[in-house]
Amino acid sequence: MATQMQAARAGKITPAIETVAEHEGLSPEVIRERVAQGTITITANVNHSSLKPRGFGLGLRTKVNANIGTSSAFPEVEPELKKLRVAIDAGADAVMDLSTGDNIDYSRREIIKHSTIPVGTVPIYQATVDAIKKQGSIVAMTGDAIFQVIERQAQDGADFMTVHCGITQAGIKRLRHQGRVTDVVSRGGSFITGWMLHNDRENPLYERYDELLEICARYDVTISLGDGMRPGCLADATDRTQIEELLTLGELVDRAWAKGVQVMVEGPGHVPYNQIEANVILEKRVCKGAPFYVLGPLVTDVAPGYDHITAAIGGTLAASAGADFLCYVTPAEHLGLPSLEDVRQGVIASRIAGHAADLVKGVKGAWEWDLAMAKARKALDWDKQIELAIDPVMAARYRQERNPGGAEACSMCGNYCAMKIVGEYLGKPVEGC
Repeated sequence: MATQMQAARAGKITPAIETVAEHEGLSPEVIRERVAQGTITITANVNHSSLKPRGFGLGLRTKVNANIGTSSAFPEVEPELKKLRVAIDAGADAVMDLSTGDNIDYSRREIIKHSTIPVGTVPIYQATVDAIKKQGSIVAMTGDAIFQVIERQAQDGADFMTVHCGITQAGIKRLRHQGRVTDVVSRGGSFITGWMLHNDRENPLYERYDELLEICARYDVTISLGDGMRPGCLADATDRTQIEELLTLGELVDRAWAKGVQVMVEGPGHVPYNQIEANVILEKRVCKGAPFYVLGPLVTDVAPGYDHITAAIGGTLAASAGADFLCYVTPAEHLGLPSLEDVRQGVIASRIAGHAADLVKGVKGAWEWDLAMAKARKALDWDKQIELAIDPVMAARYRQERNPGGAEACSMCGNYCAMKIVGEYLGKPVEGC
């Protein structure tokens, strides 16, 4: 069976391409051309039967990912399935299962079974947990064990996988020489780095990259090239270690496309506001327009409890500059496992950032949405305003709680509603007044 990229290169418009085209309001041929070029990826594993495919990339609406998954402290899958439902209801376009609990296979299969949106995984997490359980140490993990996990997760229907292929011995040498405040903060990146340092060997995900491509091609898994050397604080942003890895990722993008495997590239992280645009431009140039997936980025290190806001600020600029996919950050980031409410707030904050960027990028439908809201506000049409809100639940709650009796104007202005007053003097009274 051909991948979406292979089919697109053969001139075929697949059902997934048709679905994405309809969802985005674009022609199927435009989607097909960009999938063939690699500037759009459609994350759709052939074994994910409940999936409604999504497209990520050039000219499409900025997408949002929510991270869920079990941990050793919270190993039960049911709370994560509730988070999945909250994320979907809040408008997430994808979720990543980051499970490290007791039964990772079961958790993943349940999440994939119940998810109508793409599901991503990080195979090195499971390979590491398995190594600790079976051999007592991360560094006892073998390359074969990593690839067995990758194959199993692909068979189960994972639509995209974060794989830290760009960490190399050369990159680690540069890290040591340069020095960092926070060293390696990527969990997957730290596992690979620790294994490489202890065993004094090259990264098996880099050495055996062709094998990885073969697995991904069989199931049409999109490779998400992980940024294992992403900066974990502003002081480490855009340093030589980060850029060394990015250059390697650019080469790996070429190799994936040569095999007809879809790919996107992950990016930072913690980045000062004035460096974000340069980071996006650099990724797009080095990786030849491959879809760019960023974590935030967070624009300050000092806002624990509010990092969904710091990420939304950075995400708006990143997406405006060309990033295609925002990984949400919740208020619990750096502090603990997110709650259901944290998941909802994280998704909404990233969706606001994405939509603000879509207005800048001229994504189809973005300006029409805002114009419809402006007209509803002018008409004091509260039902329509709530319907159009990015978070209708929150909008409805505020309207009901702060405007007892269903007053025509909001309780802040009351009888002194600016639009009513000026409308009357302009001869354009608000309808119903």
